[in-house]
Amino acid sequence: MIAYLVLLALGALDSAGYSIIAPVVPAIGDETGAGPGLIGALVATFAVGQIVSYPLAGRLLQRRRAALVLGAGLVLAVLGDLGFVLGGGLEVYFPARFVQGAGAGLLWMGVSFAVLERFPGEEYRRLTGILAAYSAGGIAGPAMGAIGGIRGPFLLHLTAVIVLAGALFLLPPPRERVRFSSDRSALRTPAFLLASVGILLIAVSLGTFDGPLPLHFSDQLDQGEIAALYVGAAVVAGLSAVAAGRMAPLPILLAAAVILPAAITLAGVSNTVALWVLLGAAVGVGIGIGESGALGILLESIGTDRMVLAMVVWSQVWAIGYLAGPAAGGGLAEAFGFWALGLAPLAVALLVAAAFVATFRSRAGV
Repeated sequence: MIAYLVLLALGALDSAGYSIIAPVVPAIGDETGAGPGLIGALVATFAVGQIVSYPLAGRLLQRRRAALVLGAGLVLAVLGDLGFVLGGGLEVYFPARFVQGAGAGLLWMGVSFAVLERFPGEEYRRLTGILAAYSAGGIAGPAMGAIGGIRGPFLLHLTAVIVLAGALFLLPPPRERVRFSSDRSALRTPAFLLASVGILLIAVSLGTFDGPLPLHFSDQLDQGEIAALYVGAAVVAGLSAVAAGRMAPLPILLAAAVILPAAITLAGVSNTVALWVLLGAAVGVGIGIGESGALGILLESIGTDRMVLAMVVWSQVWAIGYLAGPAAGGGLAEAFGFWALGLAPLAVALLVAAAFVATFRSRAGV
């Protein structure tokens, strides 16, 4: 029980590290004069760090236990936070955000495989619980951002990182040494394609929601109010992830493919605060059920014993989506206005539909 609680806390900490940026975005824009495109690029830099660190984590996991990967991720999280606390200007914020992303990649892989090491036979239920913890971190991150300014939120996150680094020593080793392997052939299956396109949809949608959309919200909301909006969305995402652990993965992924493009488009079109609240909740539902659905399809199609390469690639797809979402969303907002933000998740939702058809035909033997 202690092991799972520590892993839940580490998952929440990891999520807070990337969700903290949303309420801080307007302050960074005011300090640096950056517009939606440059702000989107800054948010997306986090994903570049993840893309780099996932393969490193995969190699470590095949040679060492997950605890080593977790420790390395916490060290990088400290360094990234210090960049925002002690530095100033985009020339510091960009590399700091990259380092934060690299740490987050190690933390996600470490938490996931620590669960697989310790809870055989309960993987899907336990990992959807981890996703709920990530949603809780999605609450904590914007709440930290509500402090105001740029340095204060990241100083608070740095404090939490240091505290939980101590909690890592409470993580008992697994009862048995579990060895994880890779299987390249699994990457060529239609089910893996569907799981990957599904997580791409979640990442693009979340990146759009975290990146350029807060600039639209800042027309009528201050930093604390934006933080409250994102806290509410994260609460809904966490509850949805818990509920999704009791549902079949495929239908809930398809439902997310409908909800997310519609909610983000309407949020960009609307200027009504009450509607923003409802649409933020809708995004939370889509993120919670969609991420759980994509993870469930991955576990069903691969199996835990040959999961390393599949999880690395699947996670990299998430990072690519979180890189593309803010960047594409920021470019669309600058070119056409905030109403166009939903076009990026819509394009990926169409890919989800195509991958679903391919998977259905494969299972039917067509």
